[in-house]
Amino acid sequence: MTRFLRMSTPLGRMLLVSDGQALTGTYFTGQKYDATPQPDWEEDEALPVLCRAREQLVEYFAGDRTVFDLPLALAGTAFQKKVWAVLLDIPHGATRSYGQLAQILGAHAAVRAVGAAVGRNPVSVIVPCHRVIGADGSLTGYAGGLERKRELLALEASVAIQSFRLQTVG
Repeated sequence: MTRFLRMSTPLGRMLLVSDGQALTGTYFTGQKYDATPQPDWEEDEALPVLCRAREQLVEYFAGDRTVFDLPLALAGTAFQKKVWAVLLDIPHGATRSYGQLAQILGAHAAVRAVGAAVGRNPVSVIVPCHRVIGADGSLTGYAGGLERKRELLALEASVAIQSFRLQTVG
């Protein structure tokens, strides 16, 4: 059974979705490819995986978390799953271009397919598709909207700067 909860974030409301064991989706309200709770879905504010996801997202938006530790069950094609796995390897505060992702995957000519897979990422923020930018450094496509992408990258940059300052002082 699909379970869900809604939460507020500094960038708007999010819907967190689970199969009961793992996180299957995190969606900003109104984003492209948004999920809508179905009649057979159950709202569950106490499901451990959803509670952990909410806690970790709150910590992330507060600047206190740079890595997520959650079980994921991502539904997609084999190629999409490969792309999403590469997204998980992009460090907090870093970015990669679509071309770099295609190169990592050994699919140099598949930049558009990589972009399409990135855009279909069902777990926004946690699977960090917002860290993917254009080859020229420009902010391109984000299912949650470019303003949210800009805010997520700015949040991560400020956390990275703060962390660097703490390391150099200590």
